[in-house]
Amino acid sequence: MDNFTHSLAGWALGQTGLKRKTRKGLAALVLGANMPDIDVFFSWVPWEPLAMHRGFTHGLVGGVLLMPPILAWLLWLLDRWQLRRGASFKSGLEMRFGWLVALSYAGAITHPLLDWQNSYAVQLLSPYSDLWFHNDSLFIIDVWIWCGLAFAIWLSRRRERRGDAQWGVPPAIALLTVVAYISANAAITGAAKAAPTYAAPYVTPDRIFVTPEPVLFWRRNLTWKKDGHVAWGEFDPLRKSGGLLSYTPAMPDNLSDPLVRQAMTANDDVEDFLQWSTMTVAEVERGDCTAIVRFGDARFAGRAAGQFTRTVTLPLSGTGCPSPASD
Repeated sequence: MDNFTHSLAGWALGQTGLKRKTRKGLAALVLGANMPDIDVFFSWVPWEPLAMHRGFTHGLVGGVLLMPPILAWLLWLLDRWQLRRGASFKSGLEMRFGWLVALSYAGAITHPLLDWQNSYAVQLLSPYSDLWFHNDSLFIIDVWIWCGLAFAIWLSRRRERRGDAQWGVPPAIALLTVVAYISANAAITGAAKAAPTYAAPYVTPDRIFVTPEPVLFWRRNLTWKKDGHVAWGEFDPLRKSGGLLSYTPAMPDNLSDPLVRQAMTANDDVEDFLQWSTMTVAEVERGDCTAIVRFGDARFAGRAAGQFTRTVTLPLSGTGCPSPASD
């Protein structure tokens, strides 16, 4: 999910009353909810699990177990530094390090749980497994969650300023509503995943991803693979109660092509992309002396092509073509 959603989740937790448990409690919740995305700055590191976005820092070990105490310690150090400079705190709260750690954990665990909801997927078991988990219940930006949590936070803060003892109720209700909303979307996704099996095209996919549409959250775009072929479909329970609204003919993913197999190990960038891509497809453009192989991910066909594709140029042997040794 986007970082605004993660921030709202941490903030809403704080407005339930948790932010009053310790000084810097709200900071622990909001920063903890965003902390796993620190891996976007680590593409240069030599350790591949850390360099992979939604890998180690999003997993149960890195993001949920190891990183929250580090965040709590940094916030505690900041608080000590502020005190030495004579800072005063309007909240009047004491610093309770145990609560600071607990709130850092509470914020952090919301991050992989939310990222798990969309088709971009997350490696929950990294670094012990590169298996991708995806619940396919939310689009990566959900304006309904934005509006619900933001309104609840605004209402809570308004009540808090007025001295209303029930100021923590609106965000608590909003968070429960978000859980119910995600559960309902997961049920729609389950129906969408089953649709190709009981109606045309009557296929049981080897792998299937379902992506909700933005705003129109009940609609689903499907991408599936079966026996080296990929297809796409649409599901809308409001327009068609059973089966897919539409679907494409299955197309070969071309991964068995010898040139594609050769291109898969052409460079580190391609290998990293293939480790991330879970619905890889390839196109081969053969010339007289070279072949261009383009890798893509079928989940993102037609979207941000430069970001979700990799291209490799391979030399071909033939009359009049230079040999690889002469390059």
